[in-house]
Amino acid sequence: MASPFIAGLAVAAAALAGRYGIQAWNAYKARPVVPRMRKFYEGGFQSTMTRREAALILGVRENVSAEKVREAHRRVMVANHPDAGGSHYLASKINEAKDLLLGKTKGGGSAF
Repeated sequence: MASPFIAGLAVAAAALAGRYGIQAWNAYKARPVVPRMRKFYEGGFQSTMTRREAALILGVRENVSAEKVREAHRRVMVANHPDAGGSHYLASKINEAKDLLLGKTKGGGSAF
């Protein structure tokens, strides 16, 4: 006598779980897409570049190794190279940031 009642409760629980599962899946699919890439420095350059600004441009810490600076420079330059539709100004700032962090400053700053 109790087994049909328990079976009915199990079916009802499965139906409710399925309903909430479908609602959760639809809410998951409808959520806004958040890019998982790191955001790069968004500009607002100072007149004279500092080590802090150079590190922000390349996305590294101020006291990082030379190899990490070169890797970061390569990664950022690929995304902003003038031959690939990037800006000459941004490319010069990226190069200036690399030179500053590697200690190769020429004293003149960027060409712009």
